[in-house]
Amino acid sequence: MNDAPPVVGADVLRQVKHIELRTRRLVGSLFSGEYRSVFRGQGMEFAEVREYQHGDDFRAIDWNVSARMGHPYVKLFEEEREVTLLLIVDRSGSVEFGGQVRKSDRAVEIAAVLALAAVRNNDRVGALVFSDDVDHVVPAAKGRLHALRVIRDLLAFKPVNRGTNLGGALTYSGKLLRHRSIVVVLSDFRAKAWEEQMRRLSRRHEVVAISIDDPREEELPDVGWIELEDAETRARLLVDTRALDTRTGLRVSAEEMRSARARSLQRARVDHIVLQTDQPYAHTLMQGFAKRARRFAR
Repeated sequence: MNDAPPVVGADVLRQVKHIELRTRRLVGSLFSGEYRSVFRGQGMEFAEVREYQHGDDFRAIDWNVSARMGHPYVKLFEEEREVTLLLIVDRSGSVEFGGQVRKSDRAVEIAAVLALAAVRNNDRVGALVFSDDVDHVVPAAKGRLHALRVIRDLLAFKPVNRGTNLGGALTYSGKLLRHRSIVVVLSDFRAKAWEEQMRRLSRRHEVVAISIDDPREEELPDVGWIELEDAETRARLLVDTRALDTRTGLRVSAEEMRSARARSLQRARVDHIVLQTDQPYAHTLMQGFAKRARRFAR
């Protein structure tokens, strides 16, 4: 694992500025108003005491102050807003797949939106990049310049390994976070043996899973014989795309994978947002966070 920032060229710095400008309106219109309800603080902290008023909850009475003052006083609390947001970003071989937009590109842009929304609310934000190991960590901190550093490191990162160890990344994140935090996992979840680690992480932290898929993973064009290569193992397979059972088998396999992924995240009590590389993500992301905010408001 490497804590040193990746080597950054002028083209990466231009990308950082471009992504900040492109997502500025999205950050402002979709998230800064809802952020407090979507990403709640760690709990309630004491604010002050005031005289008891009709309708106040008697359980909030501060008996020590009331005894000194000779009449009832109640404690007032406010939400503790010291929030840490950790972005876990998958850079294994399978997320480098995609058409005009790769899954990894979409993951980095969404991470940028969330990082900028966090600093607008004076929250700490950090990032963890993984493939078959934890490859890079940006420690959580506050401020716009730090958020831009997070984005810069995500853009500049060049994956070396192609495997996926999502379970290891989740375990590492649990050890990294000392206090209850918000964890957003950006991945296609094409990995093995991560469900138990996800359940453990969600017991201590609020976890949101954002899965990113590409439509070409489930639809083969009818173009005859083609050679397919596994993005992670490099294993190759020659298939006849003219065969209906071949195309149907791929589609069924993709559907089964998505269903199993959804069940695993549901069992882990993790919020799940599904995105596609060929579709705009803003509305779907907003809907997912709005659903989370409504659940907290109950």
